[in-house]
Amino acid sequence: MNMIRTAMLLALMTALFMGVGYLIGGTGGMMIAFFIAAAMNLFSYWNADKMVLRMHHAVEIDERTAPEYFGIVRDLAARAGLPMPRVYLIQNDQPNAFATGRNPQNAAVAATTGLLQRLSYEEVAGVMAHELAHVQNRDTLTMTITATLAGAISMLGNFAFFLGGNRDNNNPFGFIGVLVAIIVAPFAAMMVQMAISRTREYSADRRGAEICGNPLWLASALKKIAARAHEIVNPDAERNPATAHLFIINPLSGERMDNLFSTHPNTENRVAALEAMAQHMSAAAPRSTPRQAPEARADEAAGPWGARPAEPRREPSKKASEPRWGRDAGDGSKGPWS
Repeated sequence: MNMIRTAMLLALMTALFMGVGYLIGGTGGMMIAFFIAAAMNLFSYWNADKMVLRMHHAVEIDERTAPEYFGIVRDLAARAGLPMPRVYLIQNDQPNAFATGRNPQNAAVAATTGLLQRLSYEEVAGVMAHELAHVQNRDTLTMTITATLAGAISMLGNFAFFLGGNRDNNNPFGFIGVLVAIIVAPFAAMMVQMAISRTREYSADRRGAEICGNPLWLASALKKIAARAHEIVNPDAERNPATAHLFIINPLSGERMDNLFSTHPNTENRVAALEAMAQHMSAAAPRSTPRQAPEARADEAAGPWGARPAEPRREPSKKASEPRWGRDAGDGSKGPWS
């Protein structure tokens, strides 16, 4: 249902774009709008991922430079049946993450140092599973096309402003057509873009929970990220607000409510959906025999991707609840990226 809704919204966005071209210059304007959209989408298809990663100063890492972070992505990608994406790290205190790329074969996932420092192993797994779900659902391409069309519609609105007083243009609706192109069309494009973004977030939450095996990991991560996202400024996101919809939580300041003007659903609504999913999975799971129960609990503790490093389990300490890669313990250690 979400895919059908997204396809309908994309069709609406395309029709809106063509309609703005017609309002500005009649049939000729509509054809010009079509060629502009084709050129912009072609450029975005091949270069959008590189542009986004560069905007946020993301640095590619590997198993040597960030073994646990890289290992989580690798194992979750295998569970999801996806090719191994490129893995990036962003030096930013705000906990957040995003995925980009035109298809699963050319995908990349990125997380901030703030995310790795403040979240547990399981919570990071939930977040990265969410991002891999976006890759699997091809949401990254969908959102790129949507953002490109929305930007193009705004650009055509500016053209309408300059062409509106020209008696020689082919606008069949006169001043009314110009007014719609300047005000109504960009506003409608923004609404469609936000509707698509919010629809895809719920879908990625659900699929991400299936990939990592525990919806509560992602629910807990969302709570922590949302609590910090609006307290810690993300300078790169503020300079490039058009990329905000890519993040798991809106990185811009001021986004609070689940309304028509938010690019992301309300975090409480997302958490509630994940908790309901966890209850459903628990109720649907077959009851284990007493002999099977200890093994099932051990698997759950280790995580569905395989064995976890055993040292923290064998030697619990006062910092056992802290992220294993992360928080400064006073000895200068900043995690595997330092």
